[in-house]
Amino acid sequence: MNSTVQYTIAVASGKGGVGKSTVAVNLAVALAKQGHRVGLADGDILGPSVGKMVGVKQVDQRTQGLPVEKYGIKIMSSAFISAPGQANILRGPMVGKYVVAYVTQIPWGELDFLVIDLPPGTGDAQLSLCQEVPPTGALLVTMPQDVSLEVVRRGAQMFEALKVPLLGVVENMSYFRGDDGKEYAIFGSGGGDKCAAEYNVPLLAKLAIVPQVASQGDAGDPIVHSHPDSEVAKQYLELASRVSQRCAEVKQQAELPELKL
Repeated sequence: MNSTVQYTIAVASGKGGVGKSTVAVNLAVALAKQGHRVGLADGDILGPSVGKMVGVKQVDQRTQGLPVEKYGIKIMSSAFISAPGQANILRGPMVGKYVVAYVTQIPWGELDFLVIDLPPGTGDAQLSLCQEVPPTGALLVTMPQDVSLEVVRRGAQMFEALKVPLLGVVENMSYFRGDDGKEYAIFGSGGGDKCAAEYNVPLLAKLAIVPQVASQGDAGDPIVHSHPDSEVAKQYLELASRVSQRCAEVKQQAELPELKL
């Protein structure tokens, strides 16, 4: 496809419900705001949510090409090519093939970053991607409580087994800031720190619980774009800077080439 990607980031979690897709979308928008050329691939073929989060529904390919461009990023999702409300019913190996195709057969052009929102777990999608198109590194998304830590370990172990470097950990829904200015650890605390220490990688962000994050995702206007001066938007911009730095470090250490598609 004559596409070149400088850094490929696999955003992953061991389970659903931790806000992984929200992190992937807002990270991509934050990277673009910092002047980078960014692509976002929705690797959750069976349960795509990126399309809704960026406000793009089914795409008429007769009049509009793929990937879709919005918020300064190029985006691909199975939601763009499926009928609204239609379930994607596929066996595991086919899911893996689609994930690889979304990376290798889409005309991304010249990108600095390709963010891939992987489905939860450690199945065919993750294995196919890492074996056929090895990412620069993986970003692990967890929540503060120990039960999330237990499952994110599985993802970390999978990436280690596949020799994919770990960029770091993002602790989502870390705390809620009340009207009194104090931070309240609604979902416990310490999970992100423990995971980062266990795998000797940095804890790249502790993201606040902000109601607008969910409402803006539902509205198709990511918080980094819609509320750029909010506390959590500033945290995403800082996360983007740290991820960019980590990608450069990992690529230099491993002497990884650019990804040519």
